[in-house]
Amino acid sequence: MVDASRLVTAHVLADSLNLAVDTIWRYTREKKIPYVDLGNKQYRYCPSDVIKALTGSSVQEKAAGYKISPTKTFTYQDYLDLPEEPGYRLEVLDGVLVKEPSPNVMHQRVSRRLQRILEDYFWNNDPDGEIFNAPLDVTFHSITVVQPDVFYVSGEQKSIVKEMRIDGPPKLVVEILSISTGRKDRLQKMRIYQTNQVQHYWLVNPDEKTLECFCLRDGVYALVAAGMDEDIIEHPDFPQLIIDLKALW
Repeated sequence: MVDASRLVTAHVLADSLNLAVDTIWRYTREKKIPYVDLGNKQYRYCPSDVIKALTGSSVQEKAAGYKISPTKTFTYQDYLDLPEEPGYRLEVLDGVLVKEPSPNVMHQRVSRRLQRILEDYFWNNDPDGEIFNAPLDVTFHSITVVQPDVFYVSGEQKSIVKEMRIDGPPKLVVEILSISTGRKDRLQKMRIYQTNQVQHYWLVNPDEKTLECFCLRDGVYALVAAGMDEDIIEHPDFPQLIIDLKALW
């Protein structure tokens, strides 16, 4: 019998071991670490058992591949004045210019498939809302410009939809992780979206085949739904929204 009080989530385990949660997901799939399936693919871990399993093994994480320019504080106007760079996406995170490679084919496939699912759902549940995708600027104040992969602006938020950008927090933002963007999306962007009151933040990892859904609870993101591989996710805050992960990959 497993003592449930000793079990933690993948995110708590990752923090305690100073690893990316994607590494925990990958080791779970590859059965390199022990875990408990509480049902509906809700995985929990005993930290001491995981440490024993990893003792002597080589845990490797891929470094971030994006580039930043910390020499000045960039504003939205500075961003608009930048020349286009084919093959790269530019964003400004709290005044810091960030340049990363354009998405790959798998990234775009997953983005398109998830966008279709969300469009079908919100067409019936919020016909005045809109689903957008990158490249489209979303601005927070004057020193942050992001281009979320997919995002939803509810019908009650029409005032933030401007001619050239979305000026304010969408209700839902989805970022699709890659080798070059994973840490940025999990750390910098998550903090920015949380601070600016984006109600829902989802992270999709095509390489690890995972989806994590975070929602603001008392001003802090809490994980409310997650799955991997061919799991079926039902989001608690969006009635009847069912995402079959198999359809994304």
